[in-house]
Amino acid sequence: MTASTWNFDTTHSTVHFTVRHLMVTKVHGSFKTWSGSLSFDDADISKSHFSAEIDAASVDTQEAKRDEHLRAPDFFDAASFPKLTFKSTKIVKKGDEEAVVTGDLTIHGVTKPVEMNVEINGEVKDPWGGTRRGFTGKTSISRKEFGMTFNAALDAGGVMVGDKIDITLEIQAVKA
Repeated sequence: MTASTWNFDTTHSTVHFTVRHLMVTKVHGSFKTWSGSLSFDDADISKSHFSAEIDAASVDTQEAKRDEHLRAPDFFDAASFPKLTFKSTKIVKKGDEEAVVTGDLTIHGVTKPVEMNVEINGEVKDPWGGTRRGFTGKTSISRKEFGMTFNAALDAGGVMVGDKIDITLEIQAVKA
């Protein structure tokens, strides 16, 4: 069997992140504008490929001033680095419904390899005659490794913004 092409249904998919704020809570955010595709080989998942492109200016934490700061040079610098990208370099199946996707993630002009644990959530025929697949991907990165070093020390110790960013993708893909 050969690989089939799948397009991401961004209406029914999300790209979320969380980061520690003031050491005691987590701020949740997402990106509103992004796209991606998948070449999926059922017979040999290692021959599959996944890519995504995210509009950095579409960051949304439901707080306008924070979002404006996230678009600025202290963080994403969306004017200079308008896109965040991910391109898989290796996919390894782990059991029937799990895989590890390794790939190159580019944020703020810096490219680093990352590993993402992916749940393969199954395949279904939709009411319109199409075929859909679901995936949940999770990874964590250090924002400092991607050149986003802005922070402020707190009087009581610690920092304003945590370094670890947890990323979760909920993907619904439609067979082309």
